[in-house]
Amino acid sequence: MHGQSSSGAAGSDTTMKAPADVKPGSITYEDVPYPYPVMYLPLTLYGQDVRMAYMDISPAGQPNGRTVVLLHGMNFGGFYFGGPIEALRQAGFRVVVPDQIGFGRSSKPVIPYNFHDMAMNTRTLLHSLGIGKAAIVGHSMGGMLAARFAASYPEMTERVVLYDPIGLTDVRWSQPWHSAEEAYKATMARSQDQVWQAAYANIQRYFPDAWRPEYEQYVRILYAPTLSGDWPRLAMVRSIYQQITYLDPVVDDWAHIKVKTLVLGGERDGQNFPQLARHIADTIPGAELVIIPKVGHIPHLQVPDMFNRELLKFLAP
Repeated sequence: MHGQSSSGAAGSDTTMKAPADVKPGSITYEDVPYPYPVMYLPLTLYGQDVRMAYMDISPAGQPNGRTVVLLHGMNFGGFYFGGPIEALRQAGFRVVVPDQIGFGRSSKPVIPYNFHDMAMNTRTLLHSLGIGKAAIVGHSMGGMLAARFAASYPEMTERVVLYDPIGLTDVRWSQPWHSAEEAYKATMARSQDQVWQAAYANIQRYFPDAWRPEYEQYVRILYAPTLSGDWPRLAMVRSIYQQITYLDPVVDDWAHIKVKTLVLGGERDGQNFPQLARHIADTIPGAELVIIPKVGHIPHLQVPDMFNRELLKFLAP
């Protein structure tokens, strides 16, 4: 049945209770398993010394001499990319998977968050690894970042995949502004049951009518840090970076992308996703569009074989 948790309650059910077996989690995700070893790049941002977590995975078998960068979504870090990493390395690619500052195992500073800084930090990481050019694949929020990176650094972008991107429209003129302080206070006023319900609904919406019990691990990853003594810091950081789609839209970046581009996504990723994805593909010169039928926001988890096939086909020489 759609939306069943381990307690048997639907994810949208406001009577759902937070599970008692979730332990407090690190706000830097030290207790979240990553598919490959995580390394760190020191950076200084806004006067604060921080570190950017990343995985750098060598190709399996015969290297093809090319690199793919995977950029995660807002509710994730590099940990959920295990399947695509394996498919890419088996095809001969080197794969680099950064956790953006504020996400995953990277530092959680209270600073402004924007796609220019994220793109620049990603470029700094690639330079530190001796990578001059790469294919950039961005999922969800990472799709917005991939657009900014490709438009800003065409000389480093071999090709780009905007994979179920968010920020499909400029929402500044259709939605009211809410300050980070408002969002923070609302978050901190929730009961633990309400925090669990919000996390559950957040992940559940990615898999319309296709919920599977194993997806609850991603709810638990979102929820565990809320039990930590460091939760107030992460709650403020999240309140700031959740403004990014409002403050830093990328709708004007698309026309400036000059490299080979694929817009890829699930047919059921929101009511108008296919039409809005078509608009993105029409705006980027020469872009290709692939809509995967009957799938939601995270095809690489829901239909991995189909996703990997489309990704590798596009990345082929």
